[in-house]
Amino acid sequence: MSLSHPKAVLWDLDGTLVDSSELHFIAWREALAAEGRSYDHADHDAVFGMRNDDLLRHLIGPEIPQAEIARIAGAKERHYRKLVAESGIEPLPGVRAWLGALPRSGFRMAIASSAPRENLDAILAATGLTGVFDAVISSEEVPYGKPHPAVFLRAAESVGVPPDRSVVVEDAPAGVLAGKRGGMKVIGVGPRHAELGADLSVERLDQLSEGAFERLLSPG
Repeated sequence: MSLSHPKAVLWDLDGTLVDSSELHFIAWREALAAEGRSYDHADHDAVFGMRNDDLLRHLIGPEIPQAEIARIAGAKERHYRKLVAESGIEPLPGVRAWLGALPRSGFRMAIASSAPRENLDAILAATGLTGVFDAVISSEEVPYGKPHPAVFLRAAESVGVPPDRSVVVEDAPAGVLAGKRGGMKVIGVGPRHAELGADLSVERLDQLSEGAFERLLSPG
């Protein structure tokens, strides 16, 4: 890799590297049930990918005190990590292959996630991916959640790569918008990939052709 032309891939986590959406759903349903509130899959689809503070303000209202956010979100995340530890989790198809191939092609890699750092560490440990990434940036390290580009900009900065030499991989509309607002190319993945408005979209990472990341950064 030319040091004058560094390049990076900035990975979202949930729905991109792993699929833990159902574990999040179960954990939120239990945490909100303890508050006397219902939570169904329609609610989950509407808020998945948001930071916890934004999610709870969306569901409960903008007036919810910060102490309540911390208490409810803390209960949810403890339950989520317990579910991860009990059930285990595997990377999605194509993930391990790309995580091996991209560094060999000169890409630096970072995680840029809306999740708390403890969740990221739990997922990386469960999947055996601890130490694979050059940087791991969580929601707690930036002032704004997606669709603000803060987490992606911080991730790019942390690996020493400018935004216009960075490719974001995302499965959520808010994340795709965040990457684009940050001046980055975006690959959209997942069952709703065609609706995300990404520069390139596939349902699964193992459907990406060889050289897909390099081509997105090529002039013209």
